[in-house]
Amino acid sequence: MTKKSSAEYQREYRKRLRELGLVKKEVWVLPENGKLLTAYEKDLRKPQEHTETEFQVNAKDIGTGGTNMNDNAAHRWTTESLFSALKERPAFNNDSCSIEIIDGLDSTIVISMHHYGDLPVFLTAGGDQILAEAVLFSLKDVADTAKFNEYVLRTHKFLPLSTISLETDIDHGDYYYMFGALSASSSINEIVLEVETLAENTIQATEAFQAFLKK
Repeated sequence: MTKKSSAEYQREYRKRLRELGLVKKEVWVLPENGKLLTAYEKDLRKPQEHTETEFQVNAKDIGTGGTNMNDNAAHRWTTESLFSALKERPAFNNDSCSIEIIDGLDSTIVISMHHYGDLPVFLTAGGDQILAEAVLFSLKDVADTAKFNEYVLRTHKFLPLSTISLETDIDHGDYYYMFGALSASSSINEIVLEVETLAENTIQATEAFQAFLKK
């Protein structure tokens, strides 16, 4: 079975945004403000009468170093404990996302981002690191891999919190992934924002990389 590429999620994502009456606006910000922009953008997609949202809270925590009951630096997440915590967060227990855990030798959290065309984001926690990743597209979809790889190396720093890897899936072949890594001691707010940013970057990267894909 062939994996669904992020280009398909991107089309569904754009269609959903248009149906919601949203319009695309280009903005220019300092690189260090990329995390705040992502948090604010989500809130600006909602009517102004809405009360403070999950990502507004995250933005405050980013700017002020705010803490909560999970912000203990000595605490290290496991995949299982992170799954239990994420299920309780407002951003993950409403219609915007679906979350499940796939048990195995290395358990994986799968978050279906409904606001991004059901794009799946995969989370694993172990040791000192939490890894979040999403599929971009197959290596076979790229017309000239040398040119594409060079372009990625020259531009990936413009995607806040995320980078790109090429990995081999035994069942499906070689695929490009967008991923981000955090400390296993990260606050739950930082992890929520990482997931949201990764989904946003995956959609934006797919749009930016269209010229390199086979027609």
